[in-house]
Amino acid sequence: MEKDVNDVKRRGLTEDGLVFVPGLLSRKVRLASGALAHYVTAGETGPAVILLHGGIEGSSGTAGWRFMATMLGANGFRVYAPDRPGFGLADTTKEEYLDPSPLAQIEFIKQFADALGIEKFHLSGNSAGCIMSNYFVLSHPERVLSVAFIAGSFGDITPQERLEPSEGRFTRNPDYVITPFDGTKDSMFELMSGIIYEQKAIWPELIEMRVNQANLQRDARGGPWHSRAILTETDPNRAQVISSKGRLDKLTIPMICMYGLQDVLIPVENGFNQEDSLPNIQFFYPDECGHQGQTDQPEMFNQTFLEFFQKGKVSWETAQWAGVSRRRRINSSLVEEPEGGFPQPIPEAYIDHSTLMSALGKK
Repeated sequence: MEKDVNDVKRRGLTEDGLVFVPGLLSRKVRLASGALAHYVTAGETGPAVILLHGGIEGSSGTAGWRFMATMLGANGFRVYAPDRPGFGLADTTKEEYLDPSPLAQIEFIKQFADALGIEKFHLSGNSAGCIMSNYFVLSHPERVLSVAFIAGSFGDITPQERLEPSEGRFTRNPDYVITPFDGTKDSMFELMSGIIYEQKAIWPELIEMRVNQANLQRDARGGPWHSRAILTETDPNRAQVISSKGRLDKLTIPMICMYGLQDVLIPVENGFNQEDSLPNIQFFYPDECGHQGQTDQPEMFNQTFLEFFQKGKVSWETAQWAGVSRRRRINSSLVEEPEGGFPQPIPEAYIDHSTLMSALGKK
């Protein structure tokens, strides 16, 4: 894989201004709203997978899923990674196409799937894409085959407030403060440094693409992006439509969540708090992994997603590699049980990195 990464880095941007990734195709489709949606796709046959990117400026389907989409496409899936409203090359020609609210984003996902004739699909989202996946499966469970969440919020499912970087005990940088994007490559690099653990994955071409697209969307809306505007509805009548409490934990759709131990932006303790409220979701806490785990640990995430989307559960070997949670009993419907049964939970070990690694026999 390292050869492919280096090869891509030498190729620069495509005519659409995207990072060039062999096998990742740039496409557009007209939605029922009239918006012209941009997406990247891989794979020609098999079940559909829709991948939703994160929510900081410069995010896009290409930026978020360049390491995973082609792998899934080469292994029996039709993969679609759209640029959600306000991001990437999403339509900027009308104000209503820029609506960041959760209900507007849910409607976009539905119209996107409808326009491509995708009745049912596997779903995944990272960061803000995680909560959008949550909102969508709550609103349209009949459309979703399974969900793989990555490092994000599940709405109001847990009573705890969101923990900030300074409260994290696993993060490498508890002093991290998000740097607002100011339209330059330097500030985009600082943003990327907060969400990507493996700095070698922050290619110059990636920065250039993200800056160009972020400025395109910023010019269209007339100001900076406020990422938390996409997370909640302020109108209580609209908010009840996306409430997770007493709903997400009742779904029987197969669901997993991967949350990097070294997440700087939204510390992993936020994952712990949400895991406690979601007995039907199997959590994984991969090591040497930040907020955008599919970029930090592409081979690990690719293998986990491939098994999960193929069989509805993860093999024991892969689950151990991916840091299957030992905070509670492992879910045998989502992870293959090894001969002799699962090891016992060790919730007391999840207090800091050294304690956890010692308990897992890794140090």
